[in-house]
Amino acid sequence: KKRSYHAHNFILPTIYTSLHTTNMFKLALISALAGSAAAFAPAQTGARSTSLNSFSADDLPGALAPMGFFDPLGFAEKADEATLKRYREAEVTHGRVSMLAVIGFLVGEKVEGSSFLFDASISGPAISHPGQVPVGYSAIIIAAIGFAELQRAKTGFVDPADVKFDQAGALNSDYYPGDIGFDPLGLKPDDAEELDIMITKELQNGRLAMLAAAGFLAQEAVDGKGILEHFSS
Repeated sequence: KKRSYHAHNFILPTIYTSLHTTNMFKLALISALAGSAAAFAPAQTGARSTSLNSFSADDLPGALAPMGFFDPLGFAEKADEATLKRYREAEVTHGRVSMLAVIGFLVGEKVEGSSFLFDASISGPAISHPGQVPVGYSAIIIAAIGFAELQRAKTGFVDPADVKFDQAGALNSDYYPGDIGFDPLGLKPDDAEELDIMITKELQNGRLAMLAAAGFLAQEAVDGKGILEHFSS
């Protein structure tokens, strides 16, 4: 009988500010759960070994000139292969969360007052939108996305019952970070080199989105104006 699985814990970015604290927390929570459900990255092909023994900083996708493998604090150098896999899993997941968050900021503010959702009653800066959504709808959204996150945990993470107390959050040995097998459009290249290029593109876009999302959150918290309002002023 298969043991039940439990979703792993991951760190949610928290921004403490005197303005909109409650709404910002809700936005971070919903966005973080949503990102996990939308794992767009293609699954790893058989051409690349996905075992822990073959996972090292020397051949990781995502390193581009002129920076190369950018790790000024030496996290990768100090990490063993299992830890390095968790680092990459965290980076990919946070990148996906941030890409969705950036889209949510821009689209949400663009359609405010004209959307068919919630009688077009939601308005103002995007960080205030989650607080305007009826509680019942928020619960449905969080529950649905939480279920999708649980499926990701079941795919990539070792059953907590089989993990030693000092190895919490261990990934399955045959799991490649970010690869949950979700590719409905068949975008995954068969060639390993082309797949590396696609993975690198996702990482780069995710890194940019993490900076953008953090900037959006901070800017709206400081002056209470929407991002699109800043662009038009």
